[in-house]
Amino acid sequence: QLQLVESGGGLVQPGGSLRLSCVASRFTLSSYAIGWFRQVPGKEREGVICISFGGATRNYADSVKGRFTISRDNAKNTVYLQMNSLKPEDTGIYYCAAKRFDCSDNGGGMTYWGKGTLVTVSS
Repeated sequence: QLQLVESGGGLVQPGGSLRLSCVASRFTLSSYAIGWFRQVPGKEREGVICISFGGATRNYADSVKGRFTISRDNAKNTVYLQMNSLKPEDTGIYYCAAKRFDCSDNGGGMTYWGKGTLVTVSS
């Protein structure tokens, strides 16, 4: 069974940084778009950012523009989410997900999902 595993979450103070990782097992990420999503209890899951198989990126959340960047290292079968200038409203469970080739316009169509990693931004 294909798997995605997120890591790197934790507690960070406002203004701090975290880097999340999404590692694939039992399949190669190189032909997949990988998206990051987040969910706060009681709210719907929202798309954050996505990177296509070719490296093009797409932001889904205006609130993270200029603060979050996504990158991929196909040799390590890993996609990263660098989060800077974190705010309390960035708190949530962050999930990575995969779909073939290109990012969708709205974050839909993801085929495989990880189980998430918790990010808490608090002083």
